[in-house]
Amino acid sequence: MLPPDALRQTPVLTGERVRLDPLTPANGDVFIRSGLDLDPEVRRLTGTHATFTRAQLERWVATREEQGDRCDWVIVDRATGEQVGECALNDLDAGNASAGFRIALHGLARTGQGYGSAAARLVLDHAFDTVGLHRVGLEVYDFNSRALRAYERVGFRREGVLREALHWDGEWHDAVLMSVLAHEHRGPAHG
Repeated sequence: MLPPDALRQTPVLTGERVRLDPLTPANGDVFIRSGLDLDPEVRRLTGTHATFTRAQLERWVATREEQGDRCDWVIVDRATGEQVGECALNDLDAGNASAGFRIALHGLARTGQGYGSAAARLVLDHAFDTVGLHRVGLEVYDFNSRALRAYERVGFRREGVLREALHWDGEWHDAVLMSVLAHEHRGPAHG
């Protein structure tokens, strides 16, 4: 059993390709701009129906350091210093040593370049080796085949389906449930 604030500390995580910096008001402007002008395809891939105001996003970013049940990071390309996305360990279930994982890159131009996989490996290393989690899970929509393959490459396994969990453009889509367990996670970060 973990303490309920086991994710209170959001450290900088550094790999070969990316660095994950804690999301704070000091570095949150790119996140805020991306949230205000969310790419329509990114919106679809993440199932984001909601729209946000600048004030809502600023308030949300300002409270990240207060959260003990999640870690939020911006993904930084180490070669350029550019923020290319964001990710999080969220929804900590301390009693069961589990948490969720979510990631979004800032626009489709960022996909297919290895940023997401590098960030996911760093987060999983932190989740299992530092925090002591037993399980990290996620949901991905069935039409997002690129994300499904990327998650499998970093160790997630398919474990079930939430049938017709997303209604988008007049059609229903399933959410694929995936997870990785501590004993399945092997090797150093390759970020």
